[in-house]
Amino acid sequence: MSNFDAEDKIVYRVVVNHEKQYSIWPQDRENPLGWFDEGTAGTKQECLQHIDQVWTDMRPLSLQKHMQSLQQQNQ
Repeated sequence: MSNFDAEDKIVYRVVVNHEKQYSIWPQDRENPLGWFDEGTAGTKQECLQHIDQVWTDMRPLSLQKHMQSLQQQNQ
């Protein structure tokens, strides 16, 4: 059995941090500090596909807010 075979059996969940950055984490492990369940779980591929669909703006939330503030000031 290769590492890829073992990895395919792992159930992952999508986690998100306070900056709205996404990642995956094994279902059977406690979330890393500062990361919270997003609500999606499945295979690695399923979780990564979900992240591709929902994480359309890669900028951290604080930068998004800063850029929005600058844009509003210039109007």
